Amino acid sequence: MNHDDPDEHLLLEAEKIAIAIGRMFPGLCEVVLHDLRQPEHAIRVIENNLSGRKVGDSATELGLRRIADPNYPSVIQNYPNQFPDGRPVKSTSIGIKNAEDRYVAALCLNLDVSTLSPMMLSLANLVATEVEHRGEALETLRDRTARELRDVIETFAAERAATPRALSRAAKKDLVRQLHRDGYFASRSSTETIADLLGISRSTVYNYAKQS
Repeated sequence: MNHDDPDEHLLLEAEKIAIAIGRMFPGLCEVVLHDLRQPEHAIRVIENNLSGRKVGDSATELGLRRIADPNYPSVIQNYPNQFPDGRPVKSTSIGIKNAEDRYVAALCLNLDVSTLSPMMLSLANLVATEVEHRGEALETLRDRTARELRDVIETFAAERAATPRALSRAAKKDLVRQLHRDGYFASRSSTETIADLLGISRSTVYNYAKQS
């Protein structure tokens, strides 16, 4: 191994990259460095061996195409592939050229999507919401502050050219129902705040809320 050879220097640097990427995604992404100068024994590094190949195995079809054609694309991104046992793979192949514009190596990433697909399905099910209630604010998972409550009540009244206390009985009832639907009754002090702002009793606030 001639470390003064510029091509060899490229391969040594690429080895570091292959090992580092592989160790970042243990068990998920196979990383293979091919030495295209030796197509019969091309595999130089294989991290996270998911395909069952070994160092010294021959180049793939992509590698042979790059050897034959310097104009072959440098990067083939996210193409479908398959491990020998049938597991689906998402692959990316990166050709590495030397100063003479000749392919001397290829770095290949093979992501095992068979383990990710069920995970994605589980996550989709986990975050899914019922279509029946989509868009409804059934509840809030944080306390509504007194300031927020005051702002909502004052805005409601202003839209009707009134102060909160001057709202009609029907308007106050509609407002309390709206506040209840929007989760403003989560805080223990909210009922008292609403009663004070609207100039009604707490029992009246409860009665209006029950009718929502």
